Amino acid sequence: MSLTAGIVGLPNVGKSTLFNAITKAGAEMANYPFATIDPNVGMVEVPDDRLDRIQELIPAKKIVPTTFEFTDIAGIVKGASKGEGLGNKFLENIRQVDAIVHVVRSFDDDNITHVTGKVDPIADIETINLELGISDLDAVTKRLGRVQKAAKGKDEDALAELAVLEKIKPVLEAGKPVRSIDFDEDEQKIVKGLFLLTSKPVLYVANISEDDMADPEGSKYFQLVKEYAAKENAQAIGIAAETEEEIAELDDEDKATFLEAEGVTEPGLNKLIRASYNLLGLETFFTAGGKETKAWTYLKGTKAPQAAGIIHSDFERGFIRAEVMAFDDLDKLGSEQAVKEAGKLRVEGKDYVMQDGDIVNFRFNV
Repeated sequence: MSLTAGIVGLPNVGKSTLFNAITKAGAEMANYPFATIDPNVGMVEVPDDRLDRIQELIPAKKIVPTTFEFTDIAGIVKGASKGEGLGNKFLENIRQVDAIVHVVRSFDDDNITHVTGKVDPIADIETINLELGISDLDAVTKRLGRVQKAAKGKDEDALAELAVLEKIKPVLEAGKPVRSIDFDEDEQKIVKGLFLLTSKPVLYVANISEDDMADPEGSKYFQLVKEYAAKENAQAIGIAAETEEEIAELDDEDKATFLEAEGVTEPGLNKLIRASYNLLGLETFFTAGGKETKAWTYLKGTKAPQAAGIIHSDFERGFIRAEVMAFDDLDKLGSEQAVKEAGKLRVEGKDYVMQDGDIVNFRFNV
């Protein structure tokens, strides 16, 4: 899949540290703004315990997890929508991603400069959201002028777009994001073509201290971020980015020892990666046995032939049927044969909508 989640936030909140931890890509870091000028893009494996269980029950020569992209975007400052701090370039980078992972500093440390001089996660969030909203309002206002002229000629497409723009503008003027508006299916297509920054789904990440790693709920800063996110019907998670970067460098044995000492069952990054994956509307199906057991990424709502095409274009072109079993059925019944005997192995046609956790064998002929 080509969808990507962009990591954004004010300078020095831990974006590049988090990106390094996720991708081990070694993005440049420094204790001053704009250390990351061009966006860094990295592929990340999606943690999925189902792969190991499938491999246990339907052995293959190797297992292959699925991946997706994170983009690390340089810090935004107040006035970015007017060009401050190389703002126009950074805003354009955000425009190119499909979802926003908004990192907010949620720890105290006198040795790390805060761009505003104090730790205030809600003020930081509102600074970023204001700049994105102003940029969107400017874009919508300019677009309105052009579309109004076309709409006078009774052009149906122009009239439809005009209605959407007139629906969006007062919301932006009220300081609210475009994603807070309910659109029907036709309106959503128009909104998607506008590439508005505040129309993108968002995940708020509170960069907490190591002391709060085992229990993010105990962080006063995280609680503030969580409450803010809830007002937008968005998700918030707490991640100790610097500690996660250290964990990412450890081998499996040392990692397990470290996590046990910290009182956590898995790296916080796993939760972040899964949450970002879901934010993008992505799900996973599996192919199992033989040369490899592999996880494949698809967009929620994808039908079987298009899912087959993710593996190879010939699979979609010559699609005949999909033989499908649910991971939960395999996990519960313990073998592929048991799934068949229980009547849980289904034959699905071209209109079948893929479900997360499907284990599939595609039949095709070209």
